[in-house]
Amino acid sequence: MEELIWQRPSLCGDGNNCPEVAITGDTVHLRSSLLPSSTTQLTLAEWRDLVTGVRNGEFDV
Repeated sequence: MEELIWQRPSLCGDGNNCPEVAITGDTVHLRSSLLPSSTTQLTLAEWRDLVTGVRNGEFDV
């Protein structure tokens, strides 16, 4: 299995409650730094839709 290179937002710094992302080929892997063994996967299209929704405030309460 390919070694994943995890990235986190620069605003998190060394915080321990941050989202982390690793992109391989056509898959985006997501996890929380609090639970690094629990991951989910999105297609690139799903990832683009998620990022667009966040930027557009679709998940704001």
